[in-house]
Amino acid sequence: MRSLLSSRKRFDDLSEQEILALAISSEEDDAQIYRGFAARLRGDYPSTAAVFDGMAEEEDGHRAALIELFRSRFGEVIPLVRREHVAGFYARKPVWLMESLPLEKIREIAGDMEFQAERFYRAAAGRVTDAATRKLLGDLAAAEAQHERRADDLAETHLTEEAVDTEDRNAHRQFVLTWVQPGLAGLMDGSVSTLAPIFAAAFATGDTWNTFLVGLAASVGAGISMGFTEAASDDGELSGRGSPVKRGIASGVMTTLGGMGHALPYLIPHFWTATIIAVIVVFVELWTIAWIQKRYMDTPFWRAALQVVFGGALVLAAGILIGSS
Repeated sequence: MRSLLSSRKRFDDLSEQEILALAISSEEDDAQIYRGFAARLRGDYPSTAAVFDGMAEEEDGHRAALIELFRSRFGEVIPLVRREHVAGFYARKPVWLMESLPLEKIREIAGDMEFQAERFYRAAAGRVTDAATRKLLGDLAAAEAQHERRADDLAETHLTEEAVDTEDRNAHRQFVLTWVQPGLAGLMDGSVSTLAPIFAAAFATGDTWNTFLVGLAASVGAGISMGFTEAASDDGELSGRGSPVKRGIASGVMTTLGGMGHALPYLIPHFWTATIIAVIVVFVELWTIAWIQKRYMDTPFWRAALQVVFGGALVLAAGILIGSS
């Protein structure tokens, strides 16, 4: 019933001509994906790009062998048969089209591609009767099974220990520039700038619910402002800081979270219980900021703690004094 309702053809119903055409188009697609990876990585990770260049060349060799066999058996006209035309056939998920993927994810995708291609060639070899075709498909299955070893050989040639260290440093630097720096700036702004209005409202009104509403408004407003400011301040093309959308999201979300951390305790109806918990949360936030600066920004911990905690304490004190006056 399912095959009747589907517009795709079952793999078992493919002719030998269609199986070869499917193999040709699959090799072409895979080569293009590898070249896309190489082009995307070449600027920051030239050694890894060279690995994918080599893998693309191997796929080109497979495709050329398949075309030669097809011509000898069926002539010059190769029917258009692609993965999406065959029911139950493995598909290349469009995740590889994303603008930026971590190196490990790209390598994981490549490993999945090789495994799926091997399974296809083994299944295809079992479906054909022509001896030459069966031999070629079997050889390609073996080649795909050894592709990971070939990738390792290419890696040994291009991914020297120095190259890997350099690429890891570049990946870490990009992560810090795109996510950590904007997120840290947002967390600092949200944690510190909202202290005064939240605690001023708390001590001025003594009303926990209204204090929470003030904190919510201040946190969300600051998050929107910081997010748009970060995204609009730099498109990342010259600075290399990455996508402005990603930086804006990191800054905006962390600003909101930084303010909400010490606003949420005021959901507790008892004023002093809520205030004591909020103060404790403030100092946890400030020490967390100091740790992040030490971990990712190489700032000495005690210097970061002195700057952040001392500054935050001053803002906290200002809010309490203003609210109590």
